[in-house]
Amino acid sequence: MDYILAIDQGTTGTTALLMDLDLNRVAEANVDFEQHFPAPGWVEHDLGDIWATVLQTVREVTKHVDVRKIVSIGITNQRETLCFWDRKTNEPLARAIVWQDRRTAEFCALLRAKGTEPFFQESTGLLIDPYFSGTKAAWALQNWGDVKSAHKAGRLAAGTIDSYLISRLSGGAVHATEPSNASRTLCFHLTKHRWDPDLCSALGVPTDIWPEVRPSVGTFALTRGLEGLPDGIPITGVLGDQQSPLLGQSCVEEGSAKCTYGTGAFLLLNTGRKPARSRHRLLTTVAWALSEDNYTYALEGSAFIAGAAVQWVRDGLQLIQDSSEIEALAASVPSSEGVVFVPALTGLGAPYWDPTATGMMTGITRGTSRAHIARAVLEGIAFQNADILAAMQKDLGKPLASLNVDGGASANNLLMQFQADILGVELRRPKYLETTSLGAVFAAGLGAGIWTDLIDIEKTWKQDRVFRPTLDDKGREATMTRWRTAVGRTIYKA
Repeated sequence: MDYILAIDQGTTGTTALLMDLDLNRVAEANVDFEQHFPAPGWVEHDLGDIWATVLQTVREVTKHVDVRKIVSIGITNQRETLCFWDRKTNEPLARAIVWQDRRTAEFCALLRAKGTEPFFQESTGLLIDPYFSGTKAAWALQNWGDVKSAHKAGRLAAGTIDSYLISRLSGGAVHATEPSNASRTLCFHLTKHRWDPDLCSALGVPTDIWPEVRPSVGTFALTRGLEGLPDGIPITGVLGDQQSPLLGQSCVEEGSAKCTYGTGAFLLLNTGRKPARSRHRLLTTVAWALSEDNYTYALEGSAFIAGAAVQWVRDGLQLIQDSSEIEALAASVPSSEGVVFVPALTGLGAPYWDPTATGMMTGITRGTSRAHIARAVLEGIAFQNADILAAMQKDLGKPLASLNVDGGASANNLLMQFQADILGVELRRPKYLETTSLGAVFAAGLGAGIWTDLIDIEKTWKQDRVFRPTLDDKGREATMTRWRTAVGRTIYKA
């Protein structure tokens, strides 16, 4: 039996998934790594830690199979996290600056004050925010001596996690990325499909640090010099870790949408071959590129905190010992008793885009228990997505009929039912929840010619459960009013 190996490099850990060509899961392994918070609002990853978890998980899933039977490798990755390494030695020059990092908030405010946001939005589909990679590159070139020196010496390679992994897997032979990742940098032109010198100049970032941009499917590189894997295995599919579940959820038709509940929550709608421009502060992004002239686009809304809020309840508040305990604790009370949690632990994403916002909990009384807080935290995750979907439906000019859900937190039935209630939309949950890794498998299979058409992908989707709204319009509006009051206090510091 031949296999496809998927490497899912996420924000808090790395997952390796080995599947056979009939999409049977052969083995799966996950290893977490340390998060670094060197200053308030700063988040960094050690690239040595990330690479070690890649090797460890790959070693784990391949220990009982003939590695010569691995026909292709797919990669999916945390997107806007930016890496810096030496082109000649392949060694990291600094820690990676993580997508959640807010250190460039002041720089972003200066760019907006200059009136440049319309230019960036038209060219890239993005808004000016510390979330995206370009301002991180500008900051690193100004503040990190090793990065600055490497650039002067012509040795600096910069890129998102996918490009770093391609370089490591190929023994330093290839510096490449693909459009779903490149389109998250503020430096890649959405319709010209290239690094744009005017965009880079506006940020003060040289174009020569960025990787070559290739289609999302096709041969990127061949493995070389790796412990545990033979030389010559092709890397044939790469996607960012929100576009990947769009493919993994078989949302290949225009108008189909998914929401992934990971560290954050990310709602993407397939808009087909033309980019849809948002009038309500959502993002226009590349979903995937099957070839140089075959791009699919998506409309996206990002909430920075979802599963991370549950981790905060576990590790910060220490109200639970394991993340899986939160559903039972929250279900032990019939409601949050008016407690509302705004999960702005790293600022607010779409549609507010306020990097200075901080978390808030309102409605607390003497009768508030840890169960009410747990329920409010789950509801806060869902409230953010309701704002995003409302903006998305305004852009579309019509309601969304249904939404596919995936990611770890989508296993939480209480959260999914509340989400359906306040969205007023059916949620469809697949049998296989880790569709991020599955999307990488599909991309690799398309790139290797195992599947030849997206219709082949569409046929693989299998439903687990549908969550139907139970709130009427009046109840939904009353519930959302509590949220809008709380989020308004967060934004306006009232």
